[in-house]
Amino acid sequence: MTSKIESIKEYEYEPNGIEKGYADQTLMINLDEMDYKVKEVSEQMKELFNGGRGFDLWLLWNAVDEDTRWDDPENALCISSGPLGGDPVYPGSGNSIVSTISPLTDIPIDSNVGGYFGPYLLFSGFDALEIQGKAERDVIIFINGEEKTISFDEAPKDLPDDAYGLSRKLTELYGGNEPRSISVVTSGPGAKNTRFGLLNFSWYDKNREEVRYKQAGRGGTGTVFKDKNIVALVVKSDPGNTDINPADPERLEEARKAHAKEIVELDPEQNRMAKVGTAHLTPIMNDFDLLPTKNFRYGSHEEGDNYDEEVFEKKFDEGFDGCVKGCTVQCAHCVTEFEISSGPYQGEKVLVDGPEYETIAGTGSNCGIFDPDHVIEMNFYCDAYGLDTISVGTATAFAMECAEMGLIPKDVMDDVTLEFGNKKAALKIIHQMAEGKGFGAIVGQGVKRMKDHFEEEYGADRKIMEDIGMECKGLEYSEYVTKESLAQQGGYGLALKGPQHDEAWLIFLDMVENHMPTFEDKAEALFWFPMWRTWFGINGLCKLPWNDITPEDNEETEAPEKVPKHLEWYADFYSAVTGRESDPDDLIRHSERVYNFQRVFNLKMGDGTREDDQVPYRSVGPVTETEYKSREERYDEQLEEELGLDPGKMTLEEKVKELREYREEQYQKLCDAVYERRGWDKNGIPKEEKLRELGFDKIPEVLEVVAEKR
Repeated sequence: MTSKIESIKEYEYEPNGIEKGYADQTLMINLDEMDYKVKEVSEQMKELFNGGRGFDLWLLWNAVDEDTRWDDPENALCISSGPLGGDPVYPGSGNSIVSTISPLTDIPIDSNVGGYFGPYLLFSGFDALEIQGKAERDVIIFINGEEKTISFDEAPKDLPDDAYGLSRKLTELYGGNEPRSISVVTSGPGAKNTRFGLLNFSWYDKNREEVRYKQAGRGGTGTVFKDKNIVALVVKSDPGNTDINPADPERLEEARKAHAKEIVELDPEQNRMAKVGTAHLTPIMNDFDLLPTKNFRYGSHEEGDNYDEEVFEKKFDEGFDGCVKGCTVQCAHCVTEFEISSGPYQGEKVLVDGPEYETIAGTGSNCGIFDPDHVIEMNFYCDAYGLDTISVGTATAFAMECAEMGLIPKDVMDDVTLEFGNKKAALKIIHQMAEGKGFGAIVGQGVKRMKDHFEEEYGADRKIMEDIGMECKGLEYSEYVTKESLAQQGGYGLALKGPQHDEAWLIFLDMVENHMPTFEDKAEALFWFPMWRTWFGINGLCKLPWNDITPEDNEETEAPEKVPKHLEWYADFYSAVTGRESDPDDLIRHSERVYNFQRVFNLKMGDGTREDDQVPYRSVGPVTETEYKSREERYDEQLEEELGLDPGKMTLEEKVKELREYREEQYQKLCDAVYERRGWDKNGIPKEEKLRELGFDKIPEVLEVVAEKR
């Protein structure tokens, strides 16, 4: 039996009441001193940064300097929800955003995650949490919103190491007879030994009587968490306390009902999120040549049907699953009674949260593996070990291709062959990541650092690794093939934190529908969509209700890709809660402030220029002759129509070369157009007049960073 939790230090605090979605104070935890400080949220802070990701970035900016590295005590781990995140009913509310200096990129990372933690933190009296320093011993941080206490607790030695066992035990110990009152943030042993550790945010599934999870997956937030010697972060709040004191309750109720009613009525006819969640994307991506296969070499596979949504619908446990109780999308599916085939859980039957599309594509097709049970097991161990499924999948696929191309030995793991399709190799890598041993420990450093290691250890060709190593700014690519969508190439390369699709997902609009034929069209999309998607992160919302279920008459509107009716609903939602009357253009303006500030933050940390926005060529076009031949008709047609060349008179080598020169030139022209639209200079640095226009003349140090870098 686990011994009773004992406090090292405990403090009482006085919370503010919540008014118009804000508690108007943040909590700073100092692990060096085992102490805390409450900071006031000023009106200027709300005006410029709004909440959520904005608050995170502002707190982080003030905690670090340009020399701070991810494993320095000064690096802060920040979590915030935003003024709308505490709403208990509006679809997609309840999210938290985690920010820190990333172990992969050395710049700020932001990761959006569902569950109860953000709202419970708010109802405990804080708009944001900032954790600084490093504990001398393993510690549990407990914010008790019911008793109004903050405690630093001794972590019993016999607590489980993996996230599943740990979260269950801590929910039991801290939640007592009301497990729904608890949300636990944990990581796992893999996070300690890799650079892409994630954070599991727990929520209690009352129907199944199980602790369930959502993940802040990207950029190594869990690695920072483990480096600070945090075993867990626990918040407790009365689950019946849900009043955010909106400015206009009646208007809020109207917006809630309208959006929730639409989702309930239309989701069964559209993407069936309540039945299959994001797994519905997999067959669509395979059909349109967008499903990453064998390290993004190809976009489809004949065995892609193994990942059809019907396959996962049969595997998902029946029932509707929302990671917060009020969300009518209810897409948090799980597989129950799944028997594990390897590792410490071998032979046990477990509950697995997911898999989502990114996990299916990353640990499945991208590694040349087309076995749903393998994907489910990889999903389970990534969560248990505290590892990002996207980085695990993309990094493993890169290692497999390097072995296949002879850049590194195929027998690098001795008893298994490193090659596409080898499930045993993929599983061994993830178990080694958790142990911090063997080849898995090298893969766990990420694609950027693997390139250095393979060159130094094996003499691997650096140029080809730069072409096929799917990372930008140090972050592994999320799981979409972008070769035929110039806009999505920019959506990845120009993303502030690195290639993650939550900034801009433009493949269909660009490639399938040809909705943005000119550079100006693409630049406009690469302005508007990143700003709009940023808005969800600064307000504590999930974006799925925005465009995964759309109004019946949406296609009849002037801009169906933006879902205009929903923009109006979100403006009503924001206005009703905060009392700041806003239309959709105002919401974009909120995001533009935070977005430009994050670009300047990147500059402060030594990133954030045109050089840093360059992408591996595989993101742009076919690297090898084999890739070219797989879509030869398409590529030949482009050489003929765009360049006026006669492919019939060219060697394959010549065709690959000419196409590459053309596509690389197109990407640079795209960068020029996007920078101009965003108010940045040719080097990708925000212009001073743009920053002043956005209100940053009130923060002189922001303008000083830009002046120094120009």
